[in-house]
Amino acid sequence: MELGLTFPLQRFLKIKTPDYGILADRRFCWDLHVIDLRGRKSLLAVHCCSRYTFVRYDVPPFLWQDVPALFREGLEESLTAAGVAPGQIQSYLQQGSGAVITRTHGRREVAFLNRAWEDVLSLDLCLDEACQSQPLLDHAVNTCPSRCVGFQGLGLALDRMSAVLEHCAGTAPCSSADSTRSFSC
Repeated sequence: MELGLTFPLQRFLKIKTPDYGILADRRFCWDLHVIDLRGRKSLLAVHCCSRYTFVRYDVPPFLWQDVPALFREGLEESLTAAGVAPGQIQSYLQQGSGAVITRTHGRREVAFLNRAWEDVLSLDLCLDEACQSQPLLDHAVNTCPSRCVGFQGLGLALDRMSAVLEHCAGTAPCSSADSTRSFSC
C-alpha cells in the first residue's frame, strides 16, 4: 500500500520529501493531506483509483507520528461504517502488503483529492466534533457523484470502492459492461 503525502502534510510532519511510488496498480494507492476542519488538524485520505474519501478529525499530535497506523485505523473504521465485511477489509489490507510513504501519485489524483476536500468542506454539517472517525461525513462525501482516475464518467466513490474491494477479493471481474464497475487502475 502506498500512502502519498501532499507537500503540506510533509511540511506539517517536518519530514523530507519521500521517494516516488513504484506501484502501477492504483487500487493500493492513497493520497493523504492535512486539513483544518473547524480549526482542528485533520487527516484527509483519498483513494487514487476510486476517489473514496475518509476523514480523521482532530488528530492529536502523537498520532501524527505514525501516519500508516493512523491511516489503517481510519480506513478500517470508515469501510466498516460503510458496511464492508471485515474479511473484505482484511483481504484488501493484506494484498496491499504494508504501508510505504511516498510522494503523491500524480496531478490528476491530487486534483481529485482537492475536489474531495471541497466536498468535505461543503458537507461539514455532517461533522461530529465528538469523534475522530466521521462515518456521516465520509458517507456524505462518498455518495456525491464525482469523477476519478480509475473509472469512466460520473459515479459514487462508495460504489467504486466496493467494486475495487470485490475485485481484490476475487468476487468480481476486472471489467464488465457496467461502466460504474469497469475500472483501469
